[in-house]
Amino acid sequence: MDAKADLPQAQAAASQRWDAIDIARGIAIGAMIVYHFSWDVSFLHLIETDIIQIPAWRWFARGIAGSFLFLAGVGLALAHAQGFRRQAFLRRLAKVSGAAILVTAVTYFAFPESYIFFGILHCIAVSSILALPFLRMPPALVAVAAVLCFAAPWFPTSPVLDQPWLDWLGLGASEPIANDYVPIFPWFGSVLMGIAVAKGVLPHKQTMALAQWRGTSPFWRLLIFAGRKSLPIYLLHQVVLLAALYGVLQLTGPNPMADARPFIEQCEASCAGQNGEPGQCRAVCACIVGGLRSNGLWQRVLANNLRPEDQAGMSGVVQQCARNPS
Repeated sequence: MDAKADLPQAQAAASQRWDAIDIARGIAIGAMIVYHFSWDVSFLHLIETDIIQIPAWRWFARGIAGSFLFLAGVGLALAHAQGFRRQAFLRRLAKVSGAAILVTAVTYFAFPESYIFFGILHCIAVSSILALPFLRMPPALVAVAAVLCFAAPWFPTSPVLDQPWLDWLGLGASEPIANDYVPIFPWFGSVLMGIAVAKGVLPHKQTMALAQWRGTSPFWRLLIFAGRKSLPIYLLHQVVLLAALYGVLQLTGPNPMADARPFIEQCEASCAGQNGEPGQCRAVCACIVGGLRSNGLWQRVLANNLRPEDQAGMSGVVQQCARNPS
């Protein structure tokens, strides 16, 4: 078993700024930028792939959100290890809440059909308030509460919870459309788990050594800077990325196959329904798109505006590709 440290000394160390935690937060910020860059190039049709439809990318995004919330829980436990610091808590809450409201306002005008009404910042703000009673509880009890939060969405719920004004809970039968949706359940569980881990390891001497460690290399300093400036980086990075990538889009135009994704998906589903092999279906459908582009019918297909005289041309392309998709 790990040797115990003097608790008052450990609590004093906890209240200091930890380079290790800033580095962890900096890594999460870097991962978030990678994900959003990938989402942006997909959204702007600069690449053919729709990353939202790829499970690995969705799990990557969830992992990033979970890491931010876990670190928020760790930070809460350490910041208030020597007692609740009301002024510091309210200052931080005001910053995060104000940033969350700003995100909602901006995305409402930019993406009215999928604006962010309860994203990662909203979850952190509300979770910070909900977490206050748990700061004084034993770590084992906090961990049990975290597990219950993780499991809550799997429990049968009442139809009453499907009301739009309760979507922030995450207990409804369907998930609302939003570019970032991080409801209280199950995500509050990540905050509680961070609190439980921080409270559990705080009394150990190894934790004090970690608290006093300082990253001095340029790489560590870069991550520490990103971790300490995580909120402004979060608010500004998408503006910078979208502006830069939109400029690229003006120079290169969209990926030729990007606007074909819905057509190809429908084509492949139809082909598979006729017992076609997946590889053969992909080749045939890609061939059809190429043929329709060549004979000038593609834009009419996208607009669902084929004329009667266009049907013969489309049928010819389909038959040709079915015989020889290469």
